[in-house]
This record gives sequence, structure tokens and C-alpha cells, in this order.
Amino acid sequence: MATEALQQKVAHLEADNERLRKIRDALIVRVESGSVYKPEPYAAFEHSVVLAEQVRERTEALTHAREEAETTRQRLSDAIESIADGFVLFDHDHRLIQSNSRFRSYWRQAGVAMPSPGTHINDVRALAMNSGMILEEHSEPGSEGEVFLLSNERWVQMTESPTREGGLVVLYSDITDVKNSEMARRLSALEESERWIRVVTDHVPALIAYVGADKSIQFCNQVYAAWYGRGGESPLGKCLSDIHHPQLYERLKPYIESVMSGNSVTFEFEEFGEQGQERYMLRSYVPNFGEQGEIAGFFVLIRDISDRRKAAEALERAYDELEARVTERTLALTDANTQLRQEIAERNAAEARLRDAKLEAERANLSKTKFLAAVSHDLLQPLNAARLFTSALQAHSFGPRAEDLVHSVSASLDDVEGLLGTLVDISKLDAGVIKPDVTAFDLRDLLINIAREFRQLANAEGLQFDFLGSSAIVDSDSQLLARILRNFLTNAIRYTSEGRVLLGCRREAGSVVLQVWDTGPGIPQNKLVEIFQEFKRVHPTNSQTDKGLGLGLAIVDKISRILNHEVSVSSEEGKGSVFSVRVPLATHKPNPALVKRDGITHIGQELDGCRLWVVDNDSAICHGMKVVLETWGCEVITAVSMADLKRQLDPSEEPVDVILADYHLDNDENGVDTVAAINGSRRTPVPVVMITANYTNELKQHIRELGYVLMNKPVKPLKLRSALNHILRNG
Repeated sequence: MATEALQQKVAHLEADNERLRKIRDALIVRVESGSVYKPEPYAAFEHSVVLAEQVRERTEALTHAREEAETTRQRLSDAIESIADGFVLFDHDHRLIQSNSRFRSYWRQAGVAMPSPGTHINDVRALAMNSGMILEEHSEPGSEGEVFLLSNERWVQMTESPTREGGLVVLYSDITDVKNSEMARRLSALEESERWIRVVTDHVPALIAYVGADKSIQFCNQVYAAWYGRGGESPLGKCLSDIHHPQLYERLKPYIESVMSGNSVTFEFEEFGEQGQERYMLRSYVPNFGEQGEIAGFFVLIRDISDRRKAAEALERAYDELEARVTERTLALTDANTQLRQEIAERNAAEARLRDAKLEAERANLSKTKFLAAVSHDLLQPLNAARLFTSALQAHSFGPRAEDLVHSVSASLDDVEGLLGTLVDISKLDAGVIKPDVTAFDLRDLLINIAREFRQLANAEGLQFDFLGSSAIVDSDSQLLARILRNFLTNAIRYTSEGRVLLGCRREAGSVVLQVWDTGPGIPQNKLVEIFQEFKRVHPTNSQTDKGLGLGLAIVDKISRILNHEVSVSSEEGKGSVFSVRVPLATHKPNPALVKRDGITHIGQELDGCRLWVVDNDSAICHGMKVVLETWGCEVITAVSMADLKRQLDPSEEPVDVILADYHLDNDENGVDTVAAINGSRRTPVPVVMITANYTNELKQHIRELGYVLMNKPVKPLKLRSALNHILRNG
């Protein structure tokens, strides 16, 4: 714009010079023509000289202005030309005025004629786009203007600046090096990312690949390449139909078509490797969607599940063999001659099935454990009947030989009861059926009863039994805590051949530690954790007739966990062991209404003439209970249901001292409702003994709230007799 100003100034000076020249010529003409006004000759000459001097000065000024304008124009051109970027100048109408050689070279290199001055900026841009000089045009985040890729493969960035007169200056900066550097950084990042992805995927045992929309392998890890790289060739770039056997590809096609339709699929079947080895594969296809929602390909994840499949098949075969053995054993049991021996044999078979089911459940899943816990009632029913029959037989005298047989049968029932009870307990604990019933109670009675029970067992084995009791009030489940102590003492007596066993207590801050000491062989330090595992026995037992399964301490471990009681053991080989359980002290006094009545061991002679009603849906148990109770001098009426009882007598009028009812009856009836119906029709309620194989806390709490005595199956006759004596003495 400086050039334009200079040109205007020169034009103004030339106009002034022309006006002065006309004035001078007019004056000269007047002087020479001798007009009316005739100045003095000298004055006229002098005036002419002045005018000539003014013209000369004006001419020199005009020449100087022209030189300055030319110099300025040249400097502007040189300045524009010295710019390394492409330069274009547009006027206020956005028409081309001037450009430098850098900008013109773009057109020359593209073989396109440079637009002439006066061309509008829109026409210049359209010509560049249509002629092919500009290959790409886009805006980048953070950039000051648009970016173009020219036909000479150079990148330029366009920036625009307005002038004061409304024109426009446009610069085209070459950013090729910047773009190349940026692309190199991106490529390096992509390569680094790909390297890490490959490092990770190559160390994954699964087969991983990515398949493009054309069904060719675009990426795979080493495991995939090793399995599908036929003849050592890489599967990359190959189509799925080329790397798979035709028969396998035909099986895969429906799943490939499904994933190419946008669905994720997972399936499994066998295939064969290059050496013919058979493997069972679990495949997952996951679609990859493009920016427009189209299917760009899909991801492939293949896991070799051959070992798991073989294990499942082996487990199924083992199960079939187990079922076959159970069937064979069941058939063998049909040869039993008497009902009692048949019952015992069936219980032994049930024990075998429970043991095998337990082992199977540990190896497979928890479903059989829950099943075993659920059917405990049906398993204990015939065992309870057998116990009652043997108790009745023991009350009679048949001669030494027959009494030995009855004693052997009773001992066998004890073994079956112990083993079956242990298996049922472990299954209930595993299945989560047993829930703790934590209350505050006095340790004195619990410890005295346990000590009295195990003192006889220890003396029978020739061991000294010592006991240090405690009257501390603790928070725990008395039955589960007693089970822990009984298992400790059973193991101590079982593994101690000579010496003594001690049951004692030690008070500590906020708790009582109950301990069982023995002088047995001790336990190696590396076995102290193993002994709490199922079916683990470190030493042979002291008793030659012991039939334990090695589950006692496993039960202790499970009970201690649900009670949240800490169990510990310390041992020294050759000297003995100490098993401990820590029980928290109660923060409140025990509720007298919750004191248990099933720990009484006194056996009186108060049952003569006692009138008892027995309600049980198992006729064998009814018969067994009748035989046992009648040997104690009781008058017994048995019934399998409320309707059966009503057919024999009037429950609202007939005198009765105690009702013994089974909780589970037929036709969705239960003993609680049956007893409630009987007592509801009488003026005075009858004492009740509720007998059940249900060990849940809900039922236990319900029976306790009703004021009934609860006994669990299988019923021990001595315990039943003690409970009846207690009820009759206390009204």
C-alpha cells in the first residue's frame, strides 16, 4: 500500500508542475505580445526567472518522489520475495495484487498456470483444488489455519491476516518436516504399543488373533501362529479358509457369519493339530465395529480345554463306576437273612455311599454335599429303629452266645452311627446348613458332663483322666462347642497308648481357653496344619477297632470358623500335644429360660406305669420305641399320624404322662402341629419330647420357645430315659 501512496503523490506533483508550466507560458506570451499591461522589462524578466526556479524545484521534487516510490516498490518486492513462505496479497475486494516466487512455484511444480492479478480469492482456491495442485485439505486441532497436502507431497499451512485498507495477506508455511516428525512419533508410538501388545499376548497360553472384514488374519500371537502355522508358515495375511482344514472351516462358517453380523459367539468342539493331535478348543468371536457402525473385523480368543475335558470325562467315568459299585453293593445286601441284619447292612451301604459322595463332592462340586445334608433325616430313620431294637434286645437275657451277638450288633450300630453322623456333620457344615445358636451360658455343667463321659472312655483304655473345670459365663453355641471338645478328647484317647489326658481351662483377658492335653506320640511340626484337613491321619490309632475317617479335626476346623473361635495346636514329638479353643466371655448373664435340659445323666426308676404316646410316621420306629419303653415298665400307645391316634383313643380325654413325637410326618404334617392339636383339646397340656433329624437353629429355637424337650436322631436310649425321668420328676 506504500507504493500506491507514492504513486498518488507523484501524480499530484505532476499536476502542480503542469499548472505552473501553463502559468509561465501565459506570462511569456503576454510580455511578448505587448498587452495593455506592460510591466517593466526587468521586472518581467525577474518574474520569469522566479517562475522558472519554481518549476525547476517542483520538477526536482517530482523526480525525487518518483525515485522514492520506485525504491519503496522495489524494497516491498524484495521483502515479499525474501519471505520463505508462500506470500499472496489481495486488495479490499479480495482480488489478487501480488505474490512471491515461492507461491508461484507451487503452481509451476503442479504444471498449472498461475492466476493473473485481479483474480478473486475464491477463483484462486477453486483453481488450486480442481487442477489437482491440492490433494488434501483439512483443519487440525490447535492449528492456526487450514492445512493442505500439495501435489509435490509437501504440507503447507495457510494463515490469513487482514490489512488496514480491508485487503488480505495470505501466507503458506511449509510444515512438511513437522508433519513427518509428528508422523514418525505416532508411528514409533504405534510400534511401541504393538510391541507391548505382542509381548503380553505372546505370554498368554490362549490363542489370540484379529480377523479383518475380508476374513484374513491381520494379527496373531505366537501360540496362534504355532498351532495354525502349517509347515512353519505364518498365518498372517492368510484367509481363514486357507489356514483351516475344509471340514473344520465348514463347521466354523455359521459362527463366522454370526460374528460378521455383529453378534458375539462362544462355542467349543474338537480339532486336530498338524501332527494329528486331538485338542478340544473353546472359541470366542467378538465383533469390532468401525466409526460408521460397520463390521471392521472380529477378535478371536481360543483356549485349549482338553485337560479340563479329559478331567470331566474321567470324573464322569468315575461316577459311573461309583454307581456300578453302589449297585453291586446294594444287590449284595439283599442276601441278608434277618430284618435287623438287613437294616445294619443297608446303613453300611448308606455309609459307603455317603463317603464316596463326600469324596466326589470334594473333587467336583458342592451339589452332592448339599444333597447329603438334605437326606440325613431319611438315613437316620432306619438307624434310629435299629438302635431301639438292639436296646430292647439288650434288656433281655438270651444266653451268653446270643448276648454276645446282640452286643456285637450294638457295637456295629455304634460304628455306623459314629461314621454316618460324622459324614452328615461334615456335609452339613460344608453345605452351610448348620448355623450357630450363640447364647450366654455357664461352662460348669457342660464341662462336667463331658468329663464324666470321657473319664469312662479313658479308664477303659488304661489312661489317667484329669479335669480342671470352670464356672465362667461364655458366649457360644453349647452343642457346637461341646462337639469341638469331644473331638479333641476322642483324638487324645485314640492316639495316646499310655499316660494321661487332661481337660482344663485357662482364663485370659476377655476369653477362656479350653484345652485338651495328652501324652501321646506328638505331631511333627510340618503336619500341624495338615491334620485339620479331611481324611488326614498322621499316626496309627491306639485302638485296633477304631474306624475313624480322619474327619474329627476337619469338623473342629469348620465349627470353629462358623463360631469365630480361634483353634490352635502345639505339639512335641515323643511328649504329647495340646489342642486349644478360645471362647469369648459373655457380657451379660445367661437367660434361665434358655438353660438346656438334655445334659442330665441321672437314670432313675420312675418310669413304671408311665403312660406314653409315640407318634412317628415310620412303623419300624414305632415298634422299636414300644419295645424299648415297655421294657422300662411304660404303657405305650404308638401311632403313625394324628388320625391313627384318634382311631385308637380319644386324645382329649385319655390320660397320658408324656408325648413323644417325630417332627417330620407324612402328608405335609409335622409333630409340632400334631402336639398342638392334642394339647389344644385338653384341659392340661401334656409334656412333649420332640424327636427330629433336623439340626437347624430355626427349629431348635422354635421347640425351645414352645417349652418342649428336643432330642436329635438317632435317639440314644439312655439319654431318652434320663429325659423322661427328668420330665416326670419336675412335672
